[in-house]
Amino acid sequence: MTTRSKLWLTSFTLYAVFFCWYTDFRAPLTEQEIDEFVAVRLADGADPAQIARAEDLFRGDTGRQFLMFNAIDYNETPDDVEGAEPGSSAEELMALYMQYMLPAMLARGSHPVIMGDTFSGAMDLVGIDGAEEWDSGAVLRYRSRRTLMDIIGNPAFRSDWHFKHAALTKTIAFPIETQLYLGDLRWILGLLMLAVTALLDAFVFTKKSA
Repeated sequence: MTTRSKLWLTSFTLYAVFFCWYTDFRAPLTEQEIDEFVAVRLADGADPAQIARAEDLFRGDTGRQFLMFNAIDYNETPDDVEGAEPGSSAEELMALYMQYMLPAMLARGSHPVIMGDTFSGAMDLVGIDGAEEWDSGAVLRYRSRRTLMDIIGNPAFRSDWHFKHAALTKTIAFPIETQLYLGDLRWILGLLMLAVTALLDAFVFTKKSA
């Protein structure tokens, strides 16, 4: 096998491994899986309204990736929370919540896409009261709805959920299934690896021809 062939084969193999890990090829969630999730969460004493929202999300599963949009308004004077230092700020409580959440997401091909602080009130507001002011916003990418179920079904998530609630005055989180997503890492990494491999190929070929 020539050097050029090895170069392209290595690049393709690395990308294929990433693509297969980053993409959930499993079938959509089954009714049995969803029913088991609901039963376990109800047995744990979770909020029935929260469970109903998750159940509605899961029952429409397509197996595809999705993005979760989050608007966040921090509690300026959060109450003391069991498991956190007395007097912890909202940001510190949120960090405790993310100690499980972020590693769990990254291990499953899910991650933040956009995060930032607001610098103005809501620019457009129709049909909703009390939503003029927000502190920050974030967009999170999930590999699939099954991935989300894996994450929030873990007892570690359930034990840390109260940190998030204590940290917030209000929040809105809603999912969208992408029709146009130019920030998809499969496109970005694919184009980057193609460019780098082509440059290395040109360098090796030119060097051998000299």
